[in-house]
Amino acid sequence: MRVLVCPDKFKGSLSSPQAAEAIAAGFLEGWPEAETVLCPLADGGEGTLDLLVTATGGRKLPLEVTGPLGDKVSAYLGIAGDGTTAVVEMASASGLELIPRERRNPLLTTTYGTGELIRGALDLGLRRIIVAIGGSGTNDGGTGMASALGARFLDAEGRELPRGGGYLERLESMDLEGMDPRLREAQIVVAADVDNPLLGPQGATAVYAPQKGAGPEGLEVLERGLSRLARAVSLLSGRAGTSLEEKPGAGAAGGLGFGLAAFLGAEIRPGVEVVMEAVSFREKLEGCRLVITGEGKLDGQTSRGKTVAGVAREARRRGIPVLALGGEVAPEAEVLRGLGVTSLLSVVPGPLERERAMASAAEMLRRTSREVAGLLRSFHHRGTEAAVL
Repeated sequence: MRVLVCPDKFKGSLSSPQAAEAIAAGFLEGWPEAETVLCPLADGGEGTLDLLVTATGGRKLPLEVTGPLGDKVSAYLGIAGDGTTAVVEMASASGLELIPRERRNPLLTTTYGTGELIRGALDLGLRRIIVAIGGSGTNDGGTGMASALGARFLDAEGRELPRGGGYLERLESMDLEGMDPRLREAQIVVAADVDNPLLGPQGATAVYAPQKGAGPEGLEVLERGLSRLARAVSLLSGRAGTSLEEKPGAGAAGGLGFGLAAFLGAEIRPGVEVVMEAVSFREKLEGCRLVITGEGKLDGQTSRGKTVAGVAREARRRGIPVLALGGEVAPEAEVLRGLGVTSLLSVVPGPLERERAMASAAEMLRRTSREVAGLLRSFHHRGTEAAVL
């Protein structure tokens, strides 16, 4: 029995490598004769840089950049093992976790620091740049990022707009003449963790801005701002604004996906696919009879480009059953069955305080995996494994 163990992080509790180790250890306790192949994953959110750097034998370079509130923060630029590819994790420069809960306000936060990380990669002579855009605390359509690289966003009087998505409703024109000329030589790939469009009920503002601190009035302001930005982009020569705003992933990171595509010509891809390629996921899947994946919370949004969804689609192509483990499994997670997930299991044994559950994540993953393995092993020895899986 060969099992591929490929979870994402359990946010606030375990990194994806730690989660993979706990699941594999439990499975071998329940089925000692089994073979477990560890392949921790990420989807463009926090942890993507570390995974890509580790998988390629690269390194991390510390940089001081502008945080989402305008103060200085310490971030990292990843340099892959090939020496020519940079990895930028926007969460380290513009992420929600960098903002104290009482100061979260996507009308004011900026992606400027993410642009500084991209500029840092250019300064090092790196011309292939992977930008992982999950975990954002922003909703500025990538205008802060573009400003750090020389773009100017102007109001009706020709004055430069302050940073933050709340000011975009005053956007009248854009000046891109001063953008870093080295960008013309760069190949930029966006690793998006969700597939939302820029605007509308499934867009950046409606779905994610409330999680970042926006109230009802703020949501209206932010949506108007992103709409003005999309219209401004559509007026640029050779830009197909409508197609860009509707592109899957354009709404990721408060519209940063859109901004990277519009201003830097970036290609938006599902982040889990980018990571899968780097860690040779498809090769590791060969010969496996079962796939175990998971993350902290499985819900309706998991199907919109998260790791579990990407794993399920790839396994389904090969007819391999998928077990998805979560600290919380919401009823809407049932949609994942349509993508190829065979079973959904919460690892929490019963009513438990959130803090205690998060502190016990490794133990609970190990126990659940052990119980699953023991059950499968008993059926295997009775010759009925195929029927169970």
